[in-house]
Amino acid sequence: MIMAKTFYLEIIAANRVFFKGDCEHLVITAIDGLLGILPGHEPLVTSLPTGELKYMVDGNWRHAAISEGFIEVMPDRAVILADSCELPEEIDIKRAEEARQRAEEMLRQKQSIKEYYETQAALNRAINRLKISQKRFK
Repeated sequence: MIMAKTFYLEIIAANRVFFKGDCEHLVITAIDGLLGILPGHEPLVTSLPTGELKYMVDGNWRHAAISEGFIEVMPDRAVILADSCELPEEIDIKRAEEARQRAEEMLRQKQSIKEYYETQAALNRAINRLKISQKRFK
């Protein structure tokens, strides 16, 4: 049996289609840990927290910052639906740093449980964007 070398990957963010095409390897942070996807992967559906997305196209790794979403994997394809997805060079570092500082300041203030979780999520998104923005220099 000959194994396929690629699978079809679609990454759809709320505001755009981020990527459509053949992919050799996908590594993403899932809700229960790091998930590696290769052609022929068993079917699965899981939720995705804010994190890093790495995918290999033509032997080259590409990195992106991804916000909450879902992934559906089939042996020949994977579809990611996410709130947002950005390449390192698309990230406005100044804006992400300001968002991090705002969230940290809000965490120092008295908040309801709901506000606390929303602020913590905003802080996680800002920190993730800053981390992924550094990938442009590698």
